Amino acid sequence: MNTYGYAENKSKVINRLKRVSGQIRGIEKMVEADKYCIDILTQISASRAALDKVAIELLRDHAAHCLTNDSVMPNGKDNKVDELVSAIERMI
Repeated sequence: MNTYGYAENKSKVINRLKRVSGQIRGIEKMVEADKYCIDILTQISASRAALDKVAIELLRDHAAHCLTNDSVMPNGKDNKVDELVSAIERMI
């Protein structure tokens, strides 16, 4: 069984994602209720920021786990570094 870098923080990651999910549902309700556009955009921005925080924590956990644990790197550290850089590129 694979152990991923976020294993120790899995419950925190899930809780953050549940909060983001709640924010998204709130945005949907705002649109349904014809709320002011700027207020909706503010909530969208807050949701993006919350998702970015989850992504940063996952990247941190990945780097700490996968780039420091030789048993996780059967194909070598260079491949894991490339994988991390690729993940960062997708985020930005």
